[in-house]
Amino acid sequence: MNRLFALGALLAAVVGGVVLFGPGAHGDTKADDAAAHAHAGHFMACAKACAECMNQCDSCFHHCYRLVQDGKKEHARTMHTCADCGELCAVASRLSARQSPMAAATCEACARGCDICGAECEKFSSDEHMKQCAKACRDCAKACREMVQHAGHLTGGENKR
Repeated sequence: MNRLFALGALLAAVVGGVVLFGPGAHGDTKADDAAAHAHAGHFMACAKACAECMNQCDSCFHHCYRLVQDGKKEHARTMHTCADCGELCAVASRLSARQSPMAAATCEACARGCDICGAECEKFSSDEHMKQCAKACRDCAKACREMVQHAGHLTGGENKR
C-alpha cells in the first residue's frame, strides 16, 4: 500500500512539473520567441561590427607598417594599437556570434581597446585609411557597449546568459 501511495505521489509530482514547467507554461511562446530573436540580434550586430573593425584594424596595421618602413616612426604606436585592437575584435566577434556567456566581458575589453585604437588613428586626421579605422573602432565600441548593456539588462545586471 505504501509503495502504491509513493508511486502515485511521484506520478503526481511529475505530471504537476510538466504542467507547471513544460512548454508554454510561462506564457506566450511567440513573445518568448520574439525576445530570443531580439537577444540574438544584439549579439549578431555586435559580432558583425567587431568583425568589420578587425578587418579595418588589420588593414590599418599593414598601412602603418608600410609607413614605418618608409621612416615615419610616429606610426609605430598606431601600428601596435591596430594589431592589438584587431585581436580583441576577433575574439569579441566569435564569442558574440555564438552568444557565449563570456561575450559581455570580452566586449567590454573590446570597446575599451577600440577607444584606444580609434584615438590613436584619429591623431592622423589627414590619412583616409586611419579615418576609416577610427570610424570602425567607434562603431565597434558602440555596438559592444549596446550588447553588454542588453546582456546585463536580461540578467538583472549580471553579464551572464
